Amino acid sequence: MNMDSTVDRLVTGIDPFSHAFLSDPYPHHEAMRAAGPVVWLDHYGIWGMARHQEVRDALTDWQTYCSGAGVGLSDFRKEPPWRPPSIILEADPPLHTRTRAVLTRILSPAAINVLRETFAREAEALVDRLAERREFDGIADLAEAYPLKVFPDAVGISEEGRENLLSYGNMVFNSFGPRNDLFEKAMANAGPVRDWIMSKCSRAALAPDGLGIQIFAAVDSGELTELEAGMLVRSFLSAGIDTTVYGLGNALYCFANYPEQWAVLRENPSLIRLAFEEVLRFEAPVQTFFRTTTKAIEVGGVKLGDGEKVLLFLAAANRDPRRWDKPEIFDVKRRATGHMTFGTGIHGCVGQAVARLESEAVFGALAKRIAAFELTGEPKRRLNNTLRGLDSLPLRVTVA
Repeated sequence: MNMDSTVDRLVTGIDPFSHAFLSDPYPHHEAMRAAGPVVWLDHYGIWGMARHQEVRDALTDWQTYCSGAGVGLSDFRKEPPWRPPSIILEADPPLHTRTRAVLTRILSPAAINVLRETFAREAEALVDRLAERREFDGIADLAEAYPLKVFPDAVGISEEGRENLLSYGNMVFNSFGPRNDLFEKAMANAGPVRDWIMSKCSRAALAPDGLGIQIFAAVDSGELTELEAGMLVRSFLSAGIDTTVYGLGNALYCFANYPEQWAVLRENPSLIRLAFEEVLRFEAPVQTFFRTTTKAIEVGGVKLGDGEKVLLFLAAANRDPRRWDKPEIFDVKRRATGHMTFGTGIHGCVGQAVARLESEAVFGALAKRIAAFELTGEPKRRLNNTLRGLDSLPLRVTVA
């Protein structure tokens, strides 16, 4: 990566949304971290931050780095978004404070704990079936199959058409990047997918005992409007599947590539939660998010103007040697607290407890039944403007 020093900024011509970058981002991350606390990405006319401290500072300072102008490349104040903006992800206080409070209550630790037994039972049943087969695709048969079952069940979504959830998530996360070939491919069937999603966001479409209908209870109490409740259900459906799918897939990929770490985890299953946090740090399913400056600010001696887009490289922050000891090593005993994959601050992932519960259920079941994973073919990467994960992961398992 060539860096040209200018009077007040370091400039790079790399395209962080190119196929080459998305296929292997880590050398580029390293170069950007080495270049400085902030670099100018000339290809798009935006700023980039790849060090842990600066990424964390930007995520926690919502007054300076806002989400309301969109958390993608597009600036909602200058161009219309492809869908109505999220009133949680793409909103700032005071709106964000009100909507976040509803979701935080619905996804409280006590509420999540109610799901634990069901999630564990479903994970054990799925792992039993896969153990009998011995060979399967870690993505389609596990990383996708499990979240597509337990999370829509918990929200209260009917089973018909759930494959649309994967298509919709692909649309949403690709839309945070430029209008490139990945975006165009994701949007090829946008109309029917979007219609299906919206049909599931009404009060009448939701089961009476799920998380989704609890959002509409906030309408009855005067906290939300009917329209806002539907949009929050949509947020559940767009953010609650793909990130977990990619996270579970990346975990399987890590354990297949580092079998000694799976052996360590099986010897001590209490490490399951630590291990998943290490997966999120080491092979982050969410790679980037944007913010927009609300005023001129100086970062590391570099002046950023008002209304400028800043691309935060969460995955680069997760491997910053300034923050982590031997960050290029996958270690299930590491305390990876402080990774940026779920974000931090007021916009930290509201559903992260659900993702953790799913991972504990899946890898708890796997630790009981599976002694080792073995790749039977070359994994196929699924390129996405925001997410990092796999399209297929051919596995053979040794049953304990």
